[in-house]
Amino acid sequence: MIEALNKEHKEYSDRKAMWRRYWDFYVGGEQLRRNASLYLVRRQKEPNDVYGERLSRVFYENYLGSCIDWYAASLFRSPPLVSVETKDEATRRFFGSFIEDCDCRGTSIEGTLKQTLTQALVFGESHILIDFPRIDGEATTRAQEDALGKSRAYLTSFSPLELINWSRDSKGDYEWAVLKTQRNYQESFERPETTVEERWTYYDREGFRVYRRANREGDSPAGLGGPVGRGVELVDEGRHALAGRRRVPLVTMRISEGLWLANKAALLQQEHFNKSNALSWALHMGLFAMPVIYSEREWQQIVGEAYYIQLGPEDRFGWTEPEGKVFATAAENLDRLKDEVYRVCYLMTQAGGREARHLGQSGESKRRDFAVTHEVLRAYGGLVKDTLRRILALTAEARRDEVSFEVGGMDEFERTDFGEELEAARGLNELGIPSRRFASEVQRRVALKYLEGASQETKNQVLEEIEAGIVNGEQ
Repeated sequence: MIEALNKEHKEYSDRKAMWRRYWDFYVGGEQLRRNASLYLVRRQKEPNDVYGERLSRVFYENYLGSCIDWYAASLFRSPPLVSVETKDEATRRFFGSFIEDCDCRGTSIEGTLKQTLTQALVFGESHILIDFPRIDGEATTRAQEDALGKSRAYLTSFSPLELINWSRDSKGDYEWAVLKTQRNYQESFERPETTVEERWTYYDREGFRVYRRANREGDSPAGLGGPVGRGVELVDEGRHALAGRRRVPLVTMRISEGLWLANKAALLQQEHFNKSNALSWALHMGLFAMPVIYSEREWQQIVGEAYYIQLGPEDRFGWTEPEGKVFATAAENLDRLKDEVYRVCYLMTQAGGREARHLGQSGESKRRDFAVTHEVLRAYGGLVKDTLRRILALTAEARRDEVSFEVGGMDEFERTDFGEELEAARGLNELGIPSRRFASEVQRRVALKYLEGASQETKNQVLEEIEAGIVNGEQ
C-alpha cells in the first residue's frame, strides 16, 4: 500500500527538483540560505573550510520574487467582478458568502486566486480542490443540507509538489489523482513529542479515499532515514460532490511556456547569485592584504602588527592587491544579468541598470514601453477569470443550483479618476444606442467600479436592481 500511495508520476519525478529550485529562488531569504549549498557552485579543488565560510556569508538579491509579486499585486489591484444571476435568493446569498469566504477560514476567493496565480508563475501550474464538509446525518431536502452544512462548498489550494500522481484522458481531464500532504504537530501540552503526519487523498471520477500515517519522535531509531513506526490506515472514503458529473473535483491553472516567469528567469537568477557572491567574496578577501617578501635568503621571521621584520640591503617588502579590472567587469556583468531578469519577465521599465537608464522618460514613451507588460497582465487576467468561471460553474453543479455567472474586470491596470469614468458612461448613454443590454452593461460597470470595496452580497443586490430597472424602463 505504501508503495502504491508514494508512487510518483514520471512528470512529477522529472520536475520536482526543478520546482523546489524555482520555489527557493522565488522565496529567497533564509529558505535559500539554508539550501545555498545546492546552488552555490564550488570551485575546483576548493578547500572545505573555504567553501564553508563562503556558504556562511552567502546573500541573495531576489529579482525573480519581486517580478512575480509585482504581477500578482498589479493584477489583483482591482479584483475580478462577479455577477451572480439566479432567481433563488438562498443561492445568491450562498455565492455571495462563498466569494467573501471560500475556504471557511475567512479567505476571499480573490485571495485564493492570487495565491494560485503566484504558484502558477513559479511552478508553471497550480491546483484548487473543490470540496464539501463530510458531516454525519442524513438530509432528504436541500433545506436540511443547508442546515447541516453539507452544501457549504469550500476550496483548498495545492501546489504541484503536492500532486504526486495522476492520470488524464484524451481530453486532458483527470481520471484520478493522488494528493500528498505532511504536517508536524504536538498532540498535547503534556506530550512534548512531535508527531509527523502524512496524508494521501485519492480522487477518481466518483469517489475518494483518505489514508493517513502518523509517527511520533522515537518511533524509529535515530539516523535510519525517517519514521517507520505506525502503519498506513484508511480514515475516510465515499463519493465526492462531482461524482454525478463523473469528474475529479480538481481545477488546474496552467501557465503557457512563454508566460512561465520562473522558467524564464530562474537560471539567470542562479548565475547572478553565484557571480554576486563570488564578487563579494573577492572584495572581502581583498581587504586582508597578503605580505610579499622579495629576498634570496631563507625567510623565517613572523610578520604581523605586533612584530617587526629585519631586511637585508637587497631585500624588498610589499603587499599584494588586485588591480580591480576583473571586479569592474564582474560588476557590469551583474548589472546586465539583473536587467536580463527584468527583460525576460517583460518588466524592463522596472529595472534600474545600464540598459534601463536608456529607456525613454517622457510620459508617452513610458506608456509605450509599458504596453507589452499590459498585454501580459491581460493574459494573466484572462487565465484567472477562466479559472474562476470553472470553479463557480463546478460548485453550482455540485450543489445543483440554477445559476449563471458573469466574470469581468482585470483588464485595466492604470488607476483612473472615477469622474473620468463617470463622464465616459454619460457620453455612452447620450449616444442613445438602442440596446437594453448595452445600457445595463454600462451602468453595471460603473456601479461595480464604485462599489469595489463593498461585499459581494451588496454588489449582487445593486446589479439585480439595475437589471430590474432597465427591464421596467425606469432608467
